[in-house]
Amino acid sequence: MSLKDRLIARIARLGPISVADFMAECLHDQEFGYYATRDPLGRGGDFITAPEMTQMFGELIGLWIAQVWMDQGRPTGILAELGPGRGTLMADVLRATRSVPGFHAAMDLHLVEASDVLRQMQAENVPGAAFHGSAADLPEAPLFLIANEFFDALPIRQFQMNAAGDWQERQIGAGADCLIWGLAPPAPLSVRDGFRPGMITETCAPGEAIAEEVGRRIATHGGAALIVDYGDSESTGDTFQALAQHAYADPLEAPGDADLTAHVAFGPLARAARPVVASGLVPQGVFLERLGITARAQALADGLSGSALDTHIAAHRRLTHPAEMGTLFKVMALTPDGAPAPPAMEPAP
Repeated sequence: MSLKDRLIARIARLGPISVADFMAECLHDQEFGYYATRDPLGRGGDFITAPEMTQMFGELIGLWIAQVWMDQGRPTGILAELGPGRGTLMADVLRATRSVPGFHAAMDLHLVEASDVLRQMQAENVPGAAFHGSAADLPEAPLFLIANEFFDALPIRQFQMNAAGDWQERQIGAGADCLIWGLAPPAPLSVRDGFRPGMITETCAPGEAIAEEVGRRIATHGGAALIVDYGDSESTGDTFQALAQHAYADPLEAPGDADLTAHVAFGPLARAARPVVASGLVPQGVFLERLGITARAQALADGLSGSALDTHIAAHRRLTHPAEMGTLFKVMALTPDGAPAPPAMEPAP
């Protein structure tokens, strides 16, 4: 029995399920789940994240973290990453910060990862890191945290406004041999301004819970969080999508065989993280340019030629150009109230 067959049987027995339940099953089921059963990254997988394209991304984030650490008085604490992929980003962070006096000695390494498959690769790339199943399991200490393309994979719920101005949750039902979309009866939802009948909004309770936990730790102990993901300030429209073999796919067609994500609404994360200060959103391209990615790219290009140089130039463009990841991806920082403003960020709105 496939995961699709199992979901159809479950829905026939118990009724339609939310998008959140569907995502949780498809991504994390121990037998069929997308993240539980494979390495999804790289050209042989279904998508490529920024750290897998070029070392420059992790290097600049590492130097950003180190600068924030110095600005806050060089505390002894923990360096953590949520959803570290293969561990490539953290490995680049550590390499770039080797020459920062006292930084490595002050930081214990912690990785938050649910996938046993990915944990094995992370252990090879980041020796000595401690693993945790959730952010709530991290030690209580000054926290310097990275979350790159983490929040987009958390389960969401979708709500559509009907002709009467009421909200109905989008759900997934089942036909004889397929999964289908449907709507639940109207239910209260405190999102109305700016929406018209037919429009969709998305909520992500797990993301807000994690932001609240991270915010509490930073407010209590100090530190900072850097969140990089695709999305915008608030949720407007249907952004639920599936990706398989580097192409968009029907999310309902082959459960467990495609990555499922949604755009991140940064505003709810910022509000959940209070009383820490959430910076204004900065497009990824602007953030990286402010940190000096072009100068770093030019320095690395001096030792390259041929296809290696072409790949390097393409990676720089993909990370920064407005037509690629430069504008779609946003960056937000969380820091304690009263702490120095983090580099390359905008003031809190």
